[in-house]
Amino acid sequence: MRLLTALLAGLIFGFGLIISGMANPAKVLGFLDLFGRWDPSLALVMLGAIAAAFAPMQWIQRSGHTLRGKPVTLPVTRQIDRRLIVGSLLFGTGWGIAGFCPGPALVAVGAGMPQAFVFVLAMLAGMFLLQLYERRVSAR
Repeated sequence: MRLLTALLAGLIFGFGLIISGMANPAKVLGFLDLFGRWDPSLALVMLGAIAAAFAPMQWIQRSGHTLRGKPVTLPVTRQIDRRLIVGSLLFGTGWGIAGFCPGPALVAVGAGMPQAFVFVLAMLAGMFLLQLYERRVSAR
């Protein structure tokens, strides 16, 4: 049942990205082009996502468990550290250059977009390099 629920959630998310146009990197880059042909549609999609998630998140925070009764542990750290800043800068830079973030990139790979394949390979390489770095740092 868990796998089916995960598959259904992923399909809904993917179709939402396709319908909203967010799997199209030109749409995302248009949002980031504040002084050119700015496209506000990404902001509207974000506002819609926040609105849709607001009530369920309030319920989860109050109840502390999922609909199936499993405990939920939400992040409690609010510390801004070097790792968060560097990660945010890398994410934003990649997003601004490619017009993709991980979710839409995977949807675009499924649609056969060649630039999405390059992005996902670079993303996986970055994840691998981070793992190597963290192992090296923790071994000291």
